[in-house]
Amino acid sequence: MKVISLCGSCKCCPAVEVDKEEVRIGEKGNLCTLKKSEWKTLVEKIRSGELD
Repeated sequence: MKVISLCGSCKCCPAVEVDKEEVRIGEKGNLCTLKKSEWKTLVEKIRSGELD
């Protein structure tokens, strides 16, 4: 599993956790879980400029 802090300076901030099955974004009590296919769609939309 790969874990990336969204602020980059500490482990107290929300994070993106990527494993083989899903991607989790957020923190306890405020968590969004995406399937890998949903994550890839989100990334594609951001890269294409569809989402700013």
